[in-house]
Amino acid sequence: MKKIGFIGLGIMGFPMAKHLIEAGYELVVFNRTVEKSNELEKLGAEVAKTPAQVAEKTEVVFTMLANSDIVEQISLGQDGIVFGAHEGLLVINCSTVSPDSNIHLSYKLAEHGIEMLDVPVTGSGVQANSGMLTFMCGGNFETYEKCIPLFEAMGKKSFYMGPMGAGSYTKLANNTMLAINMMSLAEAIVMAAKCNIDPETFVQVVSGGGSKSAMAESKTPKIVNRDFSPAFKSALMLKDVGLALDLAKQIKMPMPVLSVAGEMLKIAQSKGYGDEDLCAMVKCYEEWAGVEVKKQ
Repeated sequence: MKKIGFIGLGIMGFPMAKHLIEAGYELVVFNRTVEKSNELEKLGAEVAKTPAQVAEKTEVVFTMLANSDIVEQISLGQDGIVFGAHEGLLVINCSTVSPDSNIHLSYKLAEHGIEMLDVPVTGSGVQANSGMLTFMCGGNFETYEKCIPLFEAMGKKSFYMGPMGAGSYTKLANNTMLAINMMSLAEAIVMAAKCNIDPETFVQVVSGGGSKSAMAESKTPKIVNRDFSPAFKSALMLKDVGLALDLAKQIKMPMPVLSVAGEMLKIAQSKGYGDEDLCAMVKCYEEWAGVEVKKQ
């Protein structure tokens, strides 16, 4: 597999595509906002005019898109991937969508002779830029094994989770923890600030015990520096929490803590923080407590 397609060049997709070029793969890219392709074109990528053109010219097509509606449109809609279908084409969907939508899409693609893997990732734009993503795969095991070098070009680890949909089940469980961890950090760090405790020292203390979390270590610097530029947008986290709650309803599992995290994300969205980083949730707690978490 040398000629690779990549569709979706956002916060995650752009650095992932760039790593593939740096690893020596020939890349054909498509993004609805064409300007996002310019830098990759300078690095040697070919810019396609449609998803169908990407499929025609490549062996494997990665998609990294915002939601299932866009994934379906790019795959099955006008000038979509299926119109560039050829024998042996593989689609790897790295978007965070519902397991059911990936299973449904895999059947639709199979009607055109296209195989699919369901491979969402853990990590935000920070991990995507540093090549430290983790890939979780659902689909055919032998196909997954053939793709491991591609995953290694963009990340540090990949795991085979089971049949189609298993990658998305894993991702929704992962993002359940992510949302809850962010809410717990926001509550605790604002409490500490309200009591005149230095937030950075507080997180150093936390790192030595059972409350240690990657969320505290990665988001505290952004919070204290008032940097809410998105590594992972609050609006996308709210979307993922909605998917997880839909799944919980489907499997008849109560999710009381995640439900509260979802309500917090809705509040953040209503205050205009949807396009800011997930850690912007802390500003809701700051408003209620009458304090700002900042360097001391």
